[in-house]
Amino acid sequence: MSDTQTRPLGAQISHMLKSRGVEVIFGIPGVHNQEMYRGIEEAGLTHVLARHEQGAGFMADGYARATGRPGVAYVITGPGLCNTMTPMGQAYSDSVPLLVLSSCLDETAARKGQLHQMKDQRAAAETVCDWSEVAHTPQAAYGLIDRALTEFVTRRPRSKHLSIPIALLEAGAVAAKPLSVTAKRPAATAEDVALLSAQLRAAKRPLFVFGGGAVKIENAAALLDRWQAASMTTYAGRGIVAGDAPLHFGSCLARASSVDVIAQADLVIAIGTELAEVDIWRSALGHSAAMIRVDIDPLVLADQQAAQTCILADATSVMAALDQAIPEALHTEWTAQQTAIWRTRWRSEIDAERPGILSVVDAVQAALPKDAMIYSDMTQFAYAAKEVWDMDRPGHWHHPYGFGTLGYATPAAIGGAIGRPGLPTVAIIGDYGFHYTLQELGVAVELGLPLPIILWDNGKLGEIEDSMTRAQIAPNAVVAHNPDFCKLAEAFGALATAPDSLADLPKVLTEAFNADRPTLIYLTPQTAR
Repeated sequence: MSDTQTRPLGAQISHMLKSRGVEVIFGIPGVHNQEMYRGIEEAGLTHVLARHEQGAGFMADGYARATGRPGVAYVITGPGLCNTMTPMGQAYSDSVPLLVLSSCLDETAARKGQLHQMKDQRAAAETVCDWSEVAHTPQAAYGLIDRALTEFVTRRPRSKHLSIPIALLEAGAVAAKPLSVTAKRPAATAEDVALLSAQLRAAKRPLFVFGGGAVKIENAAALLDRWQAASMTTYAGRGIVAGDAPLHFGSCLARASSVDVIAQADLVIAIGTELAEVDIWRSALGHSAAMIRVDIDPLVLADQQAAQTCILADATSVMAALDQAIPEALHTEWTAQQTAIWRTRWRSEIDAERPGILSVVDAVQAALPKDAMIYSDMTQFAYAAKEVWDMDRPGHWHHPYGFGTLGYATPAAIGGAIGRPGLPTVAIIGDYGFHYTLQELGVAVELGLPLPIILWDNGKLGEIEDSMTRAQIAPNAVVAHNPDFCKLAEAFGALATAPDSLADLPKVLTEAFNADRPTLIYLTPQTAR
């Protein structure tokens, strides 16, 4: 069919997405979005049927994090969109390129009591994403989709939402025109590089702080070693610098005493990090020296962290330019002994705060293949792990940092496994969070995904109990009756195992990665004894 011939707009959108490089759609069809499904197979798209729209959104999020390509979800107007708003909020907070396409009612002001009706669907969605718009013509729909896809590349990637009226989805439309513009992120200028290199050469204790926006830097460790610069990362930035780098302080920025390290620096270079509350858990980083910030988000550069120099540029371009500008070795006052002392101290603090968990963390880490991609949930296991688990590569541990939602890990890991066929993917989730989205096990079984799901069951909302105790609040409402999780997983058609000891983990995980379906690996505090 030529571009001048017509199809229903819903079908044209699927063809358009395919032409823009989209391969997978996550979603659930319904009476109000079925026209979006007319062209999926014809366009050559793969559709993954979630069991709940929240699961569809998290799968699209996990797929995007695994592949670097946009995650796309199709949902219905009203409740479908509402169910997807939590994933949209998560993707917004964590800078994930998630595009949610939904139907919407043709008329809401003059007609009340319609199926799936909301007072203001566009405005509701806008509260949890970068922007939410309604397309009233095919050209507007195409233009807004291209706007989203372009902004994912050129700006900080955040969730977007597009509503399309039902009648418009059903109506005939000509195809979208080919996209001819190649979008790029802003690069560092010569002036920026000259300023950075001059300050770095003059510094005696330079400290780099890397965030999730810097994960595409490939040679950070080598450059820092050449320049004898110390480094720290946010949780999302783990792996940018290998944990065994002699001047790397790890991902303990949120430790209160990390300010004592940061205060020693005479130059702080923060790259690709918002330095948000969930990164540092205090209002200010703690530096007294000059700070240079590098980010593609101008709002980050204008925040309260008081940087003296702000550079609007992509992290990789800045580090590549610095590599050329400072080819020589530099000498600083940082020592590997300092780094080792602080890392040992922080590990001891974490072990004391969450007794018995680090042994499990260490065992799981030792048993996983090096190229495993991990998706974790809001659980004490992950809270401890993200501070001590040194990644040997960036972008391989994904956690709902910003929005902090429960139930993320299982569906997100499904999306990640779909995006990385043949490569190891694992989910780590707590017992309470598992309840939120456990129905998505059916998707993993249906697709035959060899996905280990490590379930940490401490029988309660452990982190909330500890928080209530510290606040001198009686820890009520923190214990819920759990099912037999292994039998529940088996009822879905998954495999399930409860290792007797941590020594069994290597064998259990190897079998799970080689299975023809997901495997629930049930761990409790007793497993570590």
